[in-house]
Amino acid sequence: MKLILLTIMFYSSLYAISKSGYIPNKETAIQVAIAILSPIYGVEHIKNKTPFKAVLKNNIWIVSGSLPKMMPGGVPIIKINKMTAEISSVSHGK
Repeated sequence: MKLILLTIMFYSSLYAISKSGYIPNKETAIQVAIAILSPIYGVEHIKNKTPFKAVLKNNIWIVSGSLPKMMPGGVPIIKINKMTAEISSVSHGK
């Protein structure tokens, strides 16, 4: 019985969400965003939209690329849930 309880506790701790969530900081949010956006828009396109910025609002990381000043065009934007890492939105401005 103790072995079963210890096994359950062990596996529960492996898959438990920490209090800071799966995406605890802006650096992680940016890394995840780049990993998701690169196959969608292309690695070179995403490299040209650096640096990326991440802002946390209501436990949602809003990560967006950037453009040089006076350059026309849009940037990729992705919304990632801090606690669950769920992607709620992927878009690209024009």
